[in-house]
Amino acid sequence: MGKIVGITYDLKSDWQRSDDDPVDAAAELDGNKTIECLKTALESAGHKIILIGGACQLISRITNDDLKVDIVFNISEGFKGRNRESQVPAILDLYNIPFVGADALTLGVTLDKVMAKKCFIADGLPTARYFKATSEDDLFELNTIGFPLFVKTLHEGTSKGITQSSRVENFKQLKAQVEHICRNYKQPALVEEFIKGTEFTVGIIGNNPPIAMPVVQYAIAGKTTLGNEFYTYRHVVQKSVEYICPAPIDEKLATSLQDLAVRAYKAVDCRDFGRVDFRVDDAGKPYVLEINPLPNLSPDDVFVLFARVKGMTYNQIINKILDEALVRLDIREAVPLK
Repeated sequence: MGKIVGITYDLKSDWQRSDDDPVDAAAELDGNKTIECLKTALESAGHKIILIGGACQLISRITNDDLKVDIVFNISEGFKGRNRESQVPAILDLYNIPFVGADALTLGVTLDKVMAKKCFIADGLPTARYFKATSEDDLFELNTIGFPLFVKTLHEGTSKGITQSSRVENFKQLKAQVEHICRNYKQPALVEEFIKGTEFTVGIIGNNPPIAMPVVQYAIAGKTTLGNEFYTYRHVVQKSVEYICPAPIDEKLATSLQDLAVRAYKAVDCRDFGRVDFRVDDAGKPYVLEINPLPNLSPDDVFVLFARVKGMTYNQIINKILDEALVRLDIREAVPLK
């Protein structure tokens, strides 16, 4: 039987840019196409869809007693701050409204990459050595890792703030890049040891148990052995990265990445769906880069690439995610994933 499903989201077109915002400030926000595809997918399974919008629109509908839904499918990224992804789930929890996806705690922990890494380390997951830095810190004192290092934003996604200058080889470059992050993104920088090698991502669907999808490998300019190359925001804009699924790797590495992905998912209490990114060094050792409990659900994005391999359509994947939430909430019985 179909449900009344609300969708919470934040659109690029709703972003109010300030003069001091970096060029990639709205990178994580969704386009109208993604929302329409999500709506169509859910309607294909007989559900009635209500488009809600972000946190402010959600509050308005709740306070006006204008939100009659069975469940909310949340993909809201929020607009500002390290707790922005937690805003909609916290509101939904407050008003006891069931929703798809991770709760406020998980979204807050995973958006702050240092907090997520602490969870990974506590659970024995391999992740790159790191330190957190501000422009006021003594970087000579902080850097016990050595060069090369990789500098990124502490609590952003979609490769925001990542350029060819993110890989640094000396203190002058390190200082400049940390200052760039702190000044332009108004947050500390995460500085990690740079892992030379290859890059992969693994989607996860489900809860009891969560199931790892086929491994996807990143290729830049046709090369899967990236070496010192890495994924940047410019690649996102130019769509110059190729996603290969299933990844052309041996079964042992694929299984290792899938097992680690599930462990990372559990380490931060992800729910219903998520995606884990990896870097694998030249010796074949994988490192968890980060976990994304709100991966982009556009039909063109990397999360749904496994559809062809699993013999599923985009619509089936989206409805499987919803079904997992309905089962978790004891609203529907489980339907096995193919």
